[in-house]
Amino acid sequence: MTRQTPFKNEPLLDFSEEKNRHSIHNGLQELESLIARSAIYARPIINGEELRGAETLSRTDPSDQSATIGVVEFGDIKVAERAVAACTEGLRSWRTTSAEHRATTLNRMAALMRERKSLLTALLIREVGKTWREADADVAEAIDFCDYYAAEMRRLAPPRLTEQVMGEENHYLYQPRGVTVVIAPWNFPLAIACGMSVAALVTGNTVILKPAEQSSLIGYQLARIILEAGVPKEAFAFLPAKGEDVGPYLTGHPEVAMIVFTGSRPVGLSIVESASKVPAGQRMIKKVVAELGGKNAIIVDEDADFDDAIRGVLSSAFGFAGQKCSACSRLIVVGDAYEPFIERLAAATQDLIVGNASDPSSFLGPVVDGEAYERITSTIRSASEQLTLLAQAKVPTELSQRGNFIPPTIFRDVPSTHAIWTDEIFGPVVACARARDFDHALEMATSSEYALTGGVYSRHPQNLQKAKEEFRVGNLYINRGITGALVGRQPFGGFLMSGIGSKAGGPDYLVQFMEPRVVTENTMRRGFSPDVA
Repeated sequence: MTRQTPFKNEPLLDFSEEKNRHSIHNGLQELESLIARSAIYARPIINGEELRGAETLSRTDPSDQSATIGVVEFGDIKVAERAVAACTEGLRSWRTTSAEHRATTLNRMAALMRERKSLLTALLIREVGKTWREADADVAEAIDFCDYYAAEMRRLAPPRLTEQVMGEENHYLYQPRGVTVVIAPWNFPLAIACGMSVAALVTGNTVILKPAEQSSLIGYQLARIILEAGVPKEAFAFLPAKGEDVGPYLTGHPEVAMIVFTGSRPVGLSIVESASKVPAGQRMIKKVVAELGGKNAIIVDEDADFDDAIRGVLSSAFGFAGQKCSACSRLIVVGDAYEPFIERLAAATQDLIVGNASDPSSFLGPVVDGEAYERITSTIRSASEQLTLLAQAKVPTELSQRGNFIPPTIFRDVPSTHAIWTDEIFGPVVACARARDFDHALEMATSSEYALTGGVYSRHPQNLQKAKEEFRVGNLYINRGITGALVGRQPFGGFLMSGIGSKAGGPDYLVQFMEPRVVTENTMRRGFSPDVA
């Protein structure tokens, strides 16, 4: 194995520097030029061939529904059949390709993304409505996944001698599972799609990537990078499609060995159920890795630094309009701190800048599409009839008439039985409640069916220690926001109804994509014939 320099996270851009602002402006201008030439599109890629879709979808800018970004051509069952057949055939050669070659291919993907960072960032801004900082972080995370998993594969690939025994050698090694279906979400459409795909590829599996319908344009750009970096055409297929059209076919196919999914709880559970069934001709038990969301809480106790806590709550709750599985959607404030804290939080919420995602001054952009807008708006409207509205920022009229903008919204004194306390909303909505004491706060925070992220703001050593022991979530953050996990530094993932599988961007993640083997050889050769080939 080639020795590599230690993994380092891709730096996030500092937009106080003029050169970084120019890079995004240039990316947006380049993208606009491509849009004008109808050069932004997505269609299936099977065995290296681009196929025309049977059905099309025009993707519009969530910040301005009058602006069409590009056209997505959806594949159908026949295209899915071709994808499975190609990746089944391609598995024979890709699984025997050296781990070093596969790792180097991932490093080339990272390099290509660095070269195209401005354009990729611009497409994230225009296709899914990410603000500048959120879009930049998405691209950086995708780059990180490539370099980190390349380094991890180099660590895991060499067979390990289990024990020194006279006359015998025992080696522990890994092999890929097989054809892997990756079903990616729209909220981190480059980072998560990339992370799941390259983890499967670097471990020797072939991959069928089905992007979310809302983010197939950025998914197509990722697919082109994967193939350009050197992944063989028979080892990777890109399949934009409607989930209801091809999802059951892909997840139930007897040649599919593994399914990697990030998305909603109902869909994830249906995949787990489907994967448990063994159709005729299937020779393996399917492996499922699924991240299914969260209902995450931040606790603020009476000893907290209110300034830090307010910044952390606002960024965690309203970054990318709350459309993160890690977002803060429940706020628990202890005792006498409740009223003064939520009063200051309400005032700070009014100052948040809601704006077009292409505008660098915007803190909060639109939600991803009209369906999300209607669902979240309906939730807020229903809650407003039953609960006390604490704060709601303003959306400029001209924005609300053009895009899918929902104001940051906070409700106070929310009962633990109410839907906005228990159910994932996936929008800029926060439920607040008062806890009697810190123990009560922990009880409230951990009463959820989910266990993804959580946070505590406190300067009380005893409370901090208690939180580390009892606030059982996948990623617990103390005196900082609860979003923005970095690959390698904060491996990401939860448990309970938040999903199954080891943490993305962590040392256990790649192991899920492989099966361990042990090879034992008796080295006390009798009658060894060196002349026999």
